[in-house]
Amino acid sequence: MRIVCLDLEGVLIPEIWIAFARATGIVELRRTTRDESDYDKLMRFRLDILAQKGLKLPDIQKVIGGMEPLEGAVDFVNALRPRAQFVILSDTFEEFAKPLMAKLGYPTLFCNSLEIAGDGSIAAYRLRQRNGKQCAAAAFKSLNMEVFAAGDSFNDLNMIREAGNGCLFRPPESIREQCADLKAVETYDGLLSEIDAFLRG
Repeated sequence: MRIVCLDLEGVLIPEIWIAFARATGIVELRRTTRDESDYDKLMRFRLDILAQKGLKLPDIQKVIGGMEPLEGAVDFVNALRPRAQFVILSDTFEEFAKPLMAKLGYPTLFCNSLEIAGDGSIAAYRLRQRNGKQCAAAAFKSLNMEVFAAGDSFNDLNMIREAGNGCLFRPPESIREQCADLKAVETYDGLLSEIDAFLRG
């Protein structure tokens, strides 16, 4: 049996933190896993800024409510669904992702969660598990499944390499240069072609 594992932000939906940075004018919040390989460092940085600015979960959810999947993403998901079982592996949070999952037709999502204080501020975040994307790919392999993985950021590299099949999708030049061993595709048609080749075995 074969399964496809996809990153979420930058692959199917816009980067949530970049959208929030644009809405608030806080340039520092544009930093994402495309820029920072240490996820804990990145999230501590983000939560510190939110606390300093007095921004809370409802402020972020309001921005998310106005977001749409990337152009072509819904058609891609609809084309992928009859082809293969697939799961989205993301470092985002349940509290962020739910409205966007509805717009994608509720695919299966493995992600993290937030600890919310009584006043709506984000007190902390909880990882589903460390290196969750890589661990999920390894777990599927332990179930005797062949795995294909695709993503665009530093936190996707171990997932793709663990899967043993896969590619980068619209990665930044810095990742493309550092990961010359991984194929990169720029379009959903290109990604479907890679998945089709995987499914044919």
